[in-house]
Amino acid sequence: MVTRSMHFEASVATWYPLPLCYTASIAATESEPNIYSQVSKHHHWSDAMSKEFQALVQNKTWNLVPYHSSMNVVGSKWVYKIKQKPDGSVDRYKDRLVAQGFTQILGVDFFGIVSPVIKPTTIRTILSLAVSH
Repeated sequence: MVTRSMHFEASVATWYPLPLCYTASIAATESEPNIYSQVSKHHHWSDAMSKEFQALVQNKTWNLVPYHSSMNVVGSKWVYKIKQKPDGSVDRYKDRLVAQGFTQILGVDFFGIVSPVIKPTTIRTILSLAVSH
């Protein structure tokens, strides 16, 4: 019977070594930024941020109200993603402004949860009703 040592340490790379061409392509891909100081150096990110912000304003995503000291101001964060084509080249630079909702308290800052996501079963039900009538 063969057993492994209790202190067996081996990386996945030793079990599944990547061919050299894959490691070169991984190293050549552009990394996604984490903070604004990394983004501010590149015009394509600022263009993407501007488009996203304009879409949020145009869709009236929030209401701007005067600040009061008893209010809990919800912070926000930009999340950056690089969308790639099937061949690995950059398709577009995508970013999202996300609210840090974990600072809110149910019953104080908000009174209900709204989800803009629709379930696939709801879509199928509506389509079947539309087809039958």
